[in-house]
Amino acid sequence: MPEEQQPEGTLVVDTERDRLGYVMGHLGRVVQLRPVTGGREWGVDPARVRRATDEERQQAMRERTRALNSASSGGVFS
Repeated sequence: MPEEQQPEGTLVVDTERDRLGYVMGHLGRVVQLRPVTGGREWGVDPARVRRATDEERQQAMRERTRALNSASSGGVFS
């Protein structure tokens, strides 16, 4: 059964790395993801991608807010 292709902008989990990311596009057999807090994209096999749960979406919102607040105050986000 083929994997469901996630639309761009969808919050997903890379199950291989246990990492949240937004779908930025599809390059052949690779899904390009961007970290929730921004930064460099990474590629993952579509079979290793699933939609984020409600709890994971809330976690992503907290991480993103923390990163934006840190950037706006001149702080360094780690």
